Amino acid sequence: MQILLNERTMELPDGVTAGEAADICKPGADVLILNGFPTERDTPLASGDQLYLIRRGEIPPCEELEHLMAARHTPGVHARLKSAVIGIAGAGGLGSAVAVALARIGIGRLVIADFDVVEPSNLNRQQYFVDQIGIPKVQALAENLARINPYSTVAAHATLLTPENIPQLFSGCPVIVEAFDRADMKAMLVETVLEQMPDATIVAASGLAGCGPNNDIVTRRAAQRLYLVGDGESEAGPGCGLMAPRVGIAAHHQANQVVRIILGEEG
Repeated sequence: MQILLNERTMELPDGVTAGEAADICKPGADVLILNGFPTERDTPLASGDQLYLIRRGEIPPCEELEHLMAARHTPGVHARLKSAVIGIAGAGGLGSAVAVALARIGIGRLVIADFDVVEPSNLNRQQYFVDQIGIPKVQALAENLARINPYSTVAAHATLLTPENIPQLFSGCPVIVEAFDRADMKAMLVETVLEQMPDATIVAASGLAGCGPNNDIVTRRAAQRLYLVGDGESEAGPGCGLMAPRVGIAAHHQANQVVRIILGEEG
């Protein structure tokens, strides 16, 4: 019987259970993931199964780490995510959270652009740390993503995005996430992508300030190549600031929509 064990082809006797495979191949493994789901030791294996064996608390060898991070994916999904190239315009509350989510699920390459530096006021909702204050956001974010998933490569551009440089910076990105705060920058990016990048889809956000109802944040398809996330109303302003929980809800809507597009579930 032939199975894929920690991404390596293994020949095992017919009728072997997951626990017996662990005893043979990785003694002491206490987490067994079979075809994307945790399983018991007495579960019988079948030819073609994908089995991951993990010891709690152990940092696996580099050659195993990427595969183990993807062990909970449905078989076949990781390969499609790994081959994806995603653009993120803005590295603030939305962009940094989207980038973290996409790196964690194994997106192969992220192209991130932002001209700003980390400021103390950013720390209430953005994916940075106190010791990164003053560092360009794209540099700090690239460092953080490398700690999360060293197999997700990052092209970091510390620059102000304009209609002139957007097509070049995000060339090769079939999906671009709009993650700006300012309405004029949001409109500029959407218009540029829709008019100058006919092969790209954009996932934008509008209306996510304050602490309004969770379920008012929705994802809708506004045009053939444009998705909008948010409630469409709650702008940041006096008495209605940007806060981590609601920004995070919107960011994860955006990240999930990116995944749906990659996997062909665009509706």
